Amino acid sequence: MAENVESRAVELEIGGKKRVFDIDDPVLPDWVDDHALESGGYPYKKKLKEEEYTEELRKLQVELVKVQFWLQATGKRVMALFEGRDAAGKGGAIQASSAHMNPRLARVVALAKPTEREQGQWYFQRYIAQFPTAGEFVLFDRSWYNRAGVEPVMGFCTPKQYEDFLHQAPQLEKIIAHEGIFFFKFYLDIGREMQIKRFHDRRHDPLAVWKLSSMDIAALTKWGDYSEKRDRMLKETHTEFAPWTVIRANDKRRARINLIRHMLDTIDYDGKDKNAIGAIDDKIIGSGPGFLK
Repeated sequence: MAENVESRAVELEIGGKKRVFDIDDPVLPDWVDDHALESGGYPYKKKLKEEEYTEELRKLQVELVKVQFWLQATGKRVMALFEGRDAAGKGGAIQASSAHMNPRLARVVALAKPTEREQGQWYFQRYIAQFPTAGEFVLFDRSWYNRAGVEPVMGFCTPKQYEDFLHQAPQLEKIIAHEGIFFFKFYLDIGREMQIKRFHDRRHDPLAVWKLSSMDIAALTKWGDYSEKRDRMLKETHTEFAPWTVIRANDKRRARINLIRHMLDTIDYDGKDKNAIGAIDDKIIGSGPGFLK
């Protein structure tokens, strides 16, 4: 229950105004609720209707099943990284993508804190052990890019480790591309008020409160730090062979639909139905750091 979550009221500066947010207060402040969807420059004033979302998602999930059959037949491999701020919707996007895949051939990787032995390894080593074998589709719920965001912001790595990572990551990803793996890097971006709303929703939902951690509460006051690290990560590790696909994710439904469309549009698999996939919304999804400017 919620009593297990460490929480406190925090003072935030948003839009040049001082705001006090108490996550334990069951009433969401108007300054959050009224601006959540449009925060961060989100281009739509309303969410995608549930009926439209359900219909489109089903078509896309049928195509994903086709991709799995094709992977089995050809031995091709797919790997997708899902990154973003806390509460950006990474888990939901992964669930929507993998819901109807054969679990023997589609794996979700969400690694826990490294063990003592893993701490002594090359940083990328435990992630490489999770790479797909022939015919597999692997989805990373956070990845080695922890070292480009959470770790430096929260002081879990040294400045040298952070700089070394930014230098080494593109080198590793060039090898991945050379191996012929279909490699996707997704960054789900949300506005500040939307993040606060989602944290608040989790805090007061007895079925979702387990998703809220003390790290989430600490992140509330580190928005600027995370933004700085996000921008540098996208700049330093967006390459021709391993580009970042950035998704405006205030509306989870639009984010999921367009993320899956992007994967399906990229892979040339047998039986591909372009009409079922539909057109990507370029207001929601774009390439690299320039998309957020």
